[in-house]
Formats: sequence, C-alpha cells, structure tokens
Amino acid sequence: MQANFWNNLNKPHFSLAPMEDVTDTAFRQLVAELSDPEVLQVVYTEFMSTDGFMHEVGREHVAHRMLVSQTEREVLKRKGIKLVAQIWGTDPEKFAETARLLTENYDFDGIDLNMGCPVKKVVKQGACSALIGTPELAVEIIRATQSATYLPISVKTRIGLNRRVTEAWAENLLNCNLAALVVHGRLQKDMSEGLANWDEIAKAVRVRNKLGVQTPVIGNGDVKSYAHGLALSAETGVDGLMVGRGIFSNPWIFNKEITEYTPVHKIETMKRHIELFETFWGENRRFPVIQRFFKIYIAGFDGAAALRAKVMLAKSVPEVRKVLQSFGF
Repeated sequence: MQANFWNNLNKPHFSLAPMEDVTDTAFRQLVAELSDPEVLQVVYTEFMSTDGFMHEVGREHVAHRMLVSQTEREVLKRKGIKLVAQIWGTDPEKFAETARLLTENYDFDGIDLNMGCPVKKVVKQGACSALIGTPELAVEIIRATQSATYLPISVKTRIGLNRRVTEAWAENLLNCNLAALVVHGRLQKDMSEGLANWDEIAKAVRVRNKLGVQTPVIGNGDVKSYAHGLALSAETGVDGLMVGRGIFSNPWIFNKEITEYTPVHKIETMKRHIELFETFWGENRRFPVIQRFFKIYIAGFDGAAALRAKVMLAKSVPEVRKVLQSFGF
C-alpha cells in the first residue's frame, strides 16, 4: 500500500484547487514553474465525471481532464509537488472502477472525491455538494473508492447546503479514515458569493482533534496571499491552505520571493502560458479556454485596458502574438 503523502507535507502547506477549464496540464505546469516548492506542494486536475469515464462514448469527452504532459511531470517531480486527480458522481461502483482505472493506467499521487462543487446542474443530479444531504451515500462512495485503490483518498467539500452542518458533516467524513479533508468555508447556496467562513473551517479542525484521527484538514476560501494563508492557519489550526480563485489575481501567490510584477514580467508569463497551452493541446482545445486567462496578466499597468480589449477580440494564438508585438511586447 502506498504511503499517505499528505502526512509528509509541510505544515502549513499550500495547494492549487481543482477548477474546471482552469487547472489543465498547461496551467498547472505554469503555476509550478512560478512557485516555491516549499510553499506549493499539491496540485489537482480538473474534475472528471465518473459516469462519463465509465461510459464507452462518454470517456472520449471527459478523459482529457486527466491528461498530464511529460514536461509537467518533470517540473512536478523536480519540485516535489504531488498531483491529485479529482472525480465526481453518485454511483459508488463507478467511483470504485474509475479509481481502479486511474490507478492502473495513470500516475497520480492521490484521488480526491468532489463533494463540494455548488453548480446547480450537478447538484440536481445528487452529486458533489448535494452529497452533504445524503451522508450515507457519501460514506458508501468513500468506502468503495478506498477499496479499489492503494492511492490516498481525500475529500473536498463545503460546510453545508442551505445551512451550516460543519461539525456533523465533518465527523461523518473523518470517521472514514480519509487521507485528507479539504473544507471550503461556504454553503452550497452561497456559490462563490460573500466571504468564506473560516470559523466553520476551524470547527472541522476541532472535530478532527476530538476524534483523535490523523487526517490533515485543509482550509479553502478567499486565501489572498502566502502571508494571509499563514495567518489563517495560525488562527484556525488547519494543516494546509488551498487556493482557488485567488490564483486569478496573483499567479505568483505560491512564491515567497516575488512581491512585485512589472508589465514585462506579466506579459512574459502570459506568453509562457500560451506556449504551454499551444504545445500540449494544439487544435484539440478551444481557444477561449486560454483566452479567459488573459485578464490575469493584462492588468494593473498603463495601457493594460487597451491591450486587454485587443487580445479579447483575437480569435487565435497567432492573432494574440501579433497584438502583443504591436504593443511592444
């Protein structure tokens, strides 16, 4: 049985959250290249449907979320960063079979079960954060997945659906011998609105301590910087901090040394992202997937608005390069 890498990470450690159409292999490699390995220690894939993966035709439409470039593997290995696959669904047997296939045919360090995504179309299926309302099924899914693989199994979840149930829900999960538990400090109904409730995340830590289990508890929600993450860890006792949307305002959030970013620095980072995206995906992934990132890099300097407007009108990577050149980049 493979050792649980979660127990060997720094305290606190930082991780990059799984995000649809965001944390593909190109973006993960970029963030890893920009990061201090003593800070960023775990990255996640986009989340993949177990229903889709276990369907003969559907697999072709979802398996791209599990792809990892050779160059990303080399960067992660060199920096000691772990890669976790995240999956979602409602059928314990499909979770188990998906976990078995991921273990046999891929090279992930762990598997995470998505019990936190708040998007209504998946919640209506009884999946992701809807599982907070069906704790028996959640346990069945965890047990089935654990039985199918030697990889460490973690869960990412929220503090409730329409009301806070942090303590009861955390106890339900922590009694399953999870390798790690990630708690996002919002309700399902909150989506991404309002502020994350770190007092509730602290409750999950206290439940863990009361139970006497060793499961690391990771907090997620509105982590703004490395220093902010350290402060949140000190206040709540979490073992790690997960950064999601914060990466959009600061792709260098996992680097302790970089605190100021010149326009040239930002645009060079954008060009590197484009290069990684184009090299790996070619024509196999739609241009708007990379285009949505441009606002990260083209902001906070004179002329940024005009440049951003131009690149958002571009229809291809070559067009973007021409626009950048016309602005002197």
